[in-house]
Amino acid sequence: MRVLLLRHGETAYNAQGRYLGRTDLPLSPAGRGALIPADLVPRVVYVSPLRRTAETAEILFPGVRQAVIPDLREMDFGVFEGRSWRDMEDFAPYRRWVDGGCRGPVPAGESMAQFCERTCAAFAALADGASKEGAELLAIVAHGGTQMAVMERYALPRRDYFSWRGPLGGGFLLDAARWTSDRTLLLLGAAAYTRSLPSG
Repeated sequence: MRVLLLRHGETAYNAQGRYLGRTDLPLSPAGRGALIPADLVPRVVYVSPLRRTAETAEILFPGVRQAVIPDLREMDFGVFEGRSWRDMEDFAPYRRWVDGGCRGPVPAGESMAQFCERTCAAFAALADGASKEGAELLAIVAHGGTQMAVMERYALPRRDYFSWRGPLGGGFLLDAARWTSDRTLLLLGAAAYTRSLPSG
């Protein structure tokens, strides 16, 4: 079985460098226009409850049935939601969070540990089910945080959480041949389903 773990396309908050977790923004016009259909076609594509993932999946996998998995949603950024790092340079709770490697609790939100536990459990349940069914491809369109959490915990080669941030409209293709034996995923390569920008 192969796993295609993708990040949604661009939203207005992404373009503006704002933290985007629970806010249910659609794709921006530029984000929609940049996406192209994927070269792999799953039987079903799993998405988070946030419409930016459903809209992305609709473009990448036209006509493919979508299944919503609530716990694949992005990290809850609490009081940081909708703000950029520039807005919060002098905001003490943000400075403490950044100084702690962004791993501590977010006021009125989640800690990285809480988020990773939630989203990795959701992914593992999907991978277990797909393996049991003998699926050839498990396709997920979720969020940057979802990618980083899953890749840090399960992907080979081992890398740090933040090094696994995939591009908008892209992500990773993985081989899950060893999933049932040791719960690891072998990185096969990067995936990107966006139009090439003209040079110059």
